[in-house]
Amino acid sequence: MSRPEHQAPPEIYYNDDEAKKYTSNTRIQSVQAEMTYRALELLSLPENESSFLLDIGCGSGLSGEILDEEGYIWVGMDISPAMLQVALEREVEGDLFLQDVGQGMAFRPGTFDGAISISVLQWLCNADHTSHNPKTRLTRFFSTLYSSLRRGARAVFQFYPENDDQCELIMNTAMRCGFEGGLVVDYPNSKKAKKYFLCLFAGQSAPGVKQQMPKALGEDAESEPNTVVYSSRRINEQQHRKKGKQRKSIKERDWILHKKEVARMRGKKDVPMDSKYTGRKRNPKF
Repeated sequence: MSRPEHQAPPEIYYNDDEAKKYTSNTRIQSVQAEMTYRALELLSLPENESSFLLDIGCGSGLSGEILDEEGYIWVGMDISPAMLQVALEREVEGDLFLQDVGQGMAFRPGTFDGAISISVLQWLCNADHTSHNPKTRLTRFFSTLYSSLRRGARAVFQFYPENDDQCELIMNTAMRCGFEGGLVVDYPNSKKAKKYFLCLFAGQSAPGVKQQMPKALGEDAESEPNTVVYSSRRINEQQHRKKGKQRKSIKERDWILHKKEVARMRGKKDVPMDSKYTGRKRNPKF
């Protein structure tokens, strides 16, 4: 089955009929609730405190119901008018905004104590319009989100990456916008239960205290990388250095004689004559 983000832009794909079917599907309700509880667990919010949260891609308010049950105050934003209309009909408690998160958000700095997002982030990697550039939209989104979070707050994104390159694009963009953190992969050895959570930290809550990455669920989960690792870049740099060490210097005598011979064969007349001084190593000047 084709991925939803490949069929149409989210504001078109989630029309009136799709929004109602999505909200009334009991399986989707169960999965949404499970992933929302897991996202709240990864947020590691203080107990016995009413935190102010942002639900990015809130849709019809399925995640918002969980936030209500847990005693949080929340604000939701979504690009689909049909989804938000269903949320209004269901009388969800949170304030709702119609917003394309790829264009950024205009909340005051330090407004939220945390942010969650369920099955939304992969939509930003598509160019649904000619003016859309995934990297630019991700940068706009993460930079404005970073500003909207208080220092030390977390943002947790459950998403369905299409490939490793998409994961790398998302993570690298988030890090360039100031976030720290990494990827948590629950049940990495299961095709059905495997879930990706991007856990980001908006700075440190206290000077000198480093945020700890949460552990993934499932057996052998610790064997999966759950931190941001720029391995491909480092490997490329190391290979480049090794090649540089093995490469012969272009100032050696044999190389110079060869270049002269090639130039003469091509008919060039201004080629210097060979001598015992050709390719000579000179002492450094002090």
